[in-house]
Amino acid sequence: MSRKKQQQPNGCGCLNIPVSVILLLLGGGYWLFTQRDNLGIIELLSSNQQLNIPLISATPTASPTSTFIPTVSPSPKIEITNKPITPPSNQTAWEKKAIRGIYLSRYHITNNASENMIREKVRYYRDRGFNTIIHGVWGNACTMYKSEVMQQTLGFKSCPNLFEDKWLDWLIDEAHKQGMEVHAYFEKGIKIDKNSPIFDLAISRKWIVPGVDKTYAGIEHYVLDVEIPEVADFFQEILVEFVKKYPKIDAVQWDDYLGYHADLPGKVNRTAQLTNFLKNMINAMKQVNPSVSFDICHHNPYWAKQYFAADYQQWKVDRIFIQAYNESGFAEEVNYAQKYNGIAINDKQFHRIKELINNPEIKSILVFPLDGKPEETASKLHNITQNIE
Repeated sequence: MSRKKQQQPNGCGCLNIPVSVILLLLGGGYWLFTQRDNLGIIELLSSNQQLNIPLISATPTASPTSTFIPTVSPSPKIEITNKPITPPSNQTAWEKKAIRGIYLSRYHITNNASENMIREKVRYYRDRGFNTIIHGVWGNACTMYKSEVMQQTLGFKSCPNLFEDKWLDWLIDEAHKQGMEVHAYFEKGIKIDKNSPIFDLAISRKWIVPGVDKTYAGIEHYVLDVEIPEVADFFQEILVEFVKKYPKIDAVQWDDYLGYHADLPGKVNRTAQLTNFLKNMINAMKQVNPSVSFDICHHNPYWAKQYFAADYQQWKVDRIFIQAYNESGFAEEVNYAQKYNGIAINDKQFHRIKELINNPEIKSILVFPLDGKPEETASKLHNITQNIE
């Protein structure tokens, strides 16, 4: 019998490898590929072969194992917005208002208010439904912060009130953490009274417009003449310094004290000069910090121009809020407010609050407590808004 030749194997013999081994090799290779960064494999590449891949995606997706938290990351590359947090879709008519602001005078941080006290107050107003704090930073021609412009121009750094140097930094920081805004309020604008720390100096330098401004009964004010270049430069430098010193401030706001009362002696029309002053000041502010809003809270445009030489529609301001403190003309003021960015009322007008909240044409509501007790005002308004759908 002839012996049959033994058949020799052909090919690579892959079919003789168990399937489980193949799966193990494929799985291991995939794992090595996906973990190449963690295992330092990328470091084996030469420097001229590495791709410049950003570590953080522009639109990161949530992951149970992700440790990226934009709001607390110390990385300076992450920009934290200063705008209010978008409210939920089931918001009330009150919550739909773009700005729900409450005013705190510059005296609310005197007596060395502590950091903890300031932060607690911010959270208090947030819990009462406000999303904006309008806080005094200037009044009677002096600052409630240390100012180099004040020192160089007048010989002292601030108002004589006691306050912590970082009070406004704490206020802004906490407000932004709570999804709120801070608007710096320049109280009294270009006017001073005899209690101003610069009154005597202003008289000696002839900075005062002749006559007494008696816009408000029982209060005698003196108007700083912004037609004088030295005075105009002082205000412009103060504002520029402020928005540079506090770059995260959301807005600055001026009111009806930014104007010349019509009853001043001489019946001089200063409208054009005031307009020129404001345009220059706003432009200078925008040059150094364009993100800050320049707002005005004034009488309606007719009254402002007719009786205060304040033709603010020509000033190129960012937002206009209409003061509606006069009850006899309230309906007319509401008509004006509907055309602009909002309305300003005081705490004696809460009988009007429901109609304002339910009016969709009123975009924002600013509340100015007359009694100097903003906490009580906030609490009272909160109780009212809880009953308005």
